[in-house]
Amino acid sequence: MQQRGSPGRTRLLLLEGAADPVTRSRDFARRALASWKWLPEAAEDVLLLVSEVVSNACMHGGGPGTLLLHLTPERLRIEVTDGNPAPPVRARAPEPGQPGGHGLLIVDRLSRSWGSRPGNGGKCVWLEVGPG
Repeated sequence: MQQRGSPGRTRLLLLEGAADPVTRSRDFARRALASWKWLPEAAEDVLLLVSEVVSNACMHGGGPGTLLLHLTPERLRIEVTDGNPAPPVRARAPEPGQPGGHGLLIVDRLSRSWGSRPGNGGKCVWLEVGPG
């Protein structure tokens, strides 16, 4: 696992082949948000979003490749790459009280916007939230 990026506003975590990528991604995001002085309440939503998109990459994308966090005065952009070129599809109506099928619904509700784009043999799922 490698971390790259400026100590300022962009952070990149390489996840390909990493053990426990969801926990690593949350810890990485938590440290970045703390260094950017995000309020704890806003940070919790971001950590949940990071968990959801990395979990989706694990379950549906063959595993995550990278996690990128990029902060501007207007927004925080989160990007996760994986090896599956198929775009994410939100479950129709997840069963209440049942695990699974709620990830993209959470992303839809907590982010300003989200989507995906094709990438090197896979895709990048991105989302944006307001500044913390």
